[in-house]
Amino acid sequence: MEAKFEKYTFKKRLKTMLKVDFKRMFTMPLVYILAGVSLVMPILILVMTGMMGGEPDPTIGAQAAATFTNVWQAISSVSGASGGDAAMAMDLTTMCNMNLMYFMIAVLVCVFTAADFKSGYAKNLFTVRSKKVDYVFSKTLVCFVGGAIMMLTFFIGAMIGGGIAGLQFAMEGFNVGNLIACLFAKIFLVAVFVAIFLAFAVVAKQRTWLSILLAIGVGAFMFMMIPMMTSLNATFIHVIMTLAGGGLFAVGLGAVSNIILNKTSLV
Repeated sequence: MEAKFEKYTFKKRLKTMLKVDFKRMFTMPLVYILAGVSLVMPILILVMTGMMGGEPDPTIGAQAAATFTNVWQAISSVSGASGGDAAMAMDLTTMCNMNLMYFMIAVLVCVFTAADFKSGYAKNLFTVRSKKVDYVFSKTLVCFVGGAIMMLTFFIGAMIGGGIAGLQFAMEGFNVGNLIACLFAKIFLVAVFVAIFLAFAVVAKQRTWLSILLAIGVGAFMFMMIPMMTSLNATFIHVIMTLAGGGLFAVGLGAVSNIILNKTSLV
């Protein structure tokens, strides 16, 4: 009788990798620490800046001393708003909002990936059975979920912080639909940054400091582009654009990460 062996398809390999990666991520203290920081950060920002009173400081200028007057400023800015477009304003409210989470996501991706190479897990994984493309796809999806969780915890923290600081919840220049579109756009944009950060992480491998340095450097370069795609008055078009951009970057840079893993040493 002829023995039949079940074909180990990409779908089955990816399912196995995702199961392992999700288990590894959610058993690491890192993801809970970052989620906790994401929750506490907006509370501290809104409460502490509220204590400043928003009085102009002649040594740094009135613009730099501006504080939060509305809780939604902790999420994003209204594009084209009076006093400067969301993409151009450089005051406290546009520098200390949810966009900071993309830098936190850089830490998540780089530390999580570097741990695989430091422990020898990645080398053993590729030697025994898994293909590098499975690894890249799995890491991208798992880190995207981790980043989305951080975005949501920041939003919850902003609502709590706004309530404590006594800030207004009035929606000026946007509505609930725009707010939902803004949140979805920010979450879908996570995929773009995860793909970029993962490429640097597989280049640096066990050198966590190098991957974080490269990731944050590129993140800072792209920081002022984020409000253009994820303003408070975002629409369905912005959601589609960030979703498409996230998919293209995940596939495109995922292929680059796969090539890097195939062409370089795993140690």
